[in-house]
Amino acid sequence: MKKILLVLLVSTSFLLQGQQTILSDSAFEVYGAAQKKICTLEDIVDVAKNYDVIFFGEEHNDSIGHRLEILLLEKLTERYKDQIALSLEMFDRDVQPVMNEYLGGFLKEKTFVKDARTWSNYRDYRPMIEFCKTHQTDVICANAAGRYSNLAGRKGQLALQELPLESKHFFAPLPYDTARGEYYRKLMEMSGHSTSLTDTAKHKAPAMPMGSFSLVTAQSLWDATMAYSIAEYRRKKTNKKILQVNGRFHSDERFAIVEQLKKYNPATRVMVVSSGSDDSFGHTDWEKFRKLGDYIIITNPRIPRTFAD
Repeated sequence: MKKILLVLLVSTSFLLQGQQTILSDSAFEVYGAAQKKICTLEDIVDVAKNYDVIFFGEEHNDSIGHRLEILLLEKLTERYKDQIALSLEMFDRDVQPVMNEYLGGFLKEKTFVKDARTWSNYRDYRPMIEFCKTHQTDVICANAAGRYSNLAGRKGQLALQELPLESKHFFAPLPYDTARGEYYRKLMEMSGHSTSLTDTAKHKAPAMPMGSFSLVTAQSLWDATMAYSIAEYRRKKTNKKILQVNGRFHSDERFAIVEQLKKYNPATRVMVVSSGSDDSFGHTDWEKFRKLGDYIIITNPRIPRTFAD
């Protein structure tokens, strides 16, 4: 009973007071890989002055991770004012006009949710969008729509080349680089191919049967497009720092989007934050996680998820 009450107490501590998100310290721990010690969100905000893009890699159903995202956005904005922009995996490039119209106050939220094709768990990302609307913060719709990654996975990049010119504005320029090295091996394992990959996850996700579908080609389009969206925005607004939020698989170990971004703009200074729950919370062997990013956040697995896996 005491454990149940503790979970309920921590869960109900996610409150909004004005624009400040209150989050219990018992819900997460932050570790600095370079410092080799426990850190705070304030440490991340302090160090952000040295970086152009801060990647926050999340687990999509991690309730603590979502609270940390809005809290980090608030703290970055408080520190760096109008130098902050938000970039999201959860919105596709072709809905950028819809996003801009909503942020500008031209659309009702119901219309925005429909026309922007928001994810089914949009409630998890809504606080960030509403914060940006209030503070007139740019939001970058960074991803390629699923119809394009599906086409790439089924028929390859040549099929993308045959699309109408206007369609090509909505994904990375062709040809785009595909995954290689350790990241390639991870993708191959996900698609059911045997590799010698070692993984820090205690429980690996089951392999997804792909048939003739190329997960590497499809996933690489998403990675390249998000990287291109960030690079394209920074070319126009060089004074901005970008908080990029995506699934942790897209940025852990500085793979995927991070690698692609370095190809578009090698001078980009990148910080990687990797966030997710783990059963070791409270007694974590941080050496097992250090390679994931500059800062690793382990969240309390006993706190309910926002939706089931």
